[in-house]
Amino acid sequence: MLLLLLLLLLLLLLLILLLLLLLVPLQLIVLLLPLMQQLLLLQQQLLLILLFLQLLLLRLLLLLLLLLLLQLLLLLQLILLLLLLQLLLLLLLLLLLLLLLLLLLPLLLLLLLLLLLLLLLLLLLLLLLLLLLLLLLLLLLLLLLLLLLLVLLLLLLLLLLIVLQLLLLLLHPLLLTQLLLLLLLLLLLLFLLMLLPLLLLILLLLLLHCYFFYCC
Repeated sequence: MLLLLLLLLLLLLLLILLLLLLLVPLQLIVLLLPLMQQLLLLQQQLLLILLFLQLLLLRLLLLLLLLLLLQLLLLLQLILLLLLLQLLLLLLLLLLLLLLLLLLLPLLLLLLLLLLLLLLLLLLLLLLLLLLLLLLLLLLLLLLLLLLLLVLLLLLLLLLLIVLQLLLLLLHPLLLTQLLLLLLLLLLLLFLLMLLPLLLLILLLLLLHCYFFYCC
């Protein structure tokens, strides 16, 4: 359930980022409208509307970031629980090994010895499964942290773009058109860089879901 919720949050985050990216070309189109003097008022109104939409999407993005951080905390708790369980299993394995050494001396307890060996093998198998799950969760945590870092970088770029739009409301837009195009290219590049860890993260979440569904 935690993995599915995390996957849903990531998909919502990607959708909001796509909407934010779609707003940037619209702003560039609006900034070219003042070529006709009678459309200056319309340009300012459209800029204000787009700025309001960006601020709204930015608030939603911050909310999703908060939810993502909460999911990261839950994931860390799960990793700690797995580590504790592994330590307990290791202690149990040590105790079984000691009992096994004690039971090797008398030949009359052969049946008990076989049972202990079987239990030992089962515990080793469980320990290996837990180690595999722990490695997957650690990889998931690393990918989430990478995604969080990329989203924070995108937030900084969006804040810079909003400040630039506020300046454009006071200045002539054609003076900063090239700068806006450069910012758009940087935004698209950052989004493309973010797609790779997001796709890897979604794939890993699906693998973990299959693991819990079929193995647990």
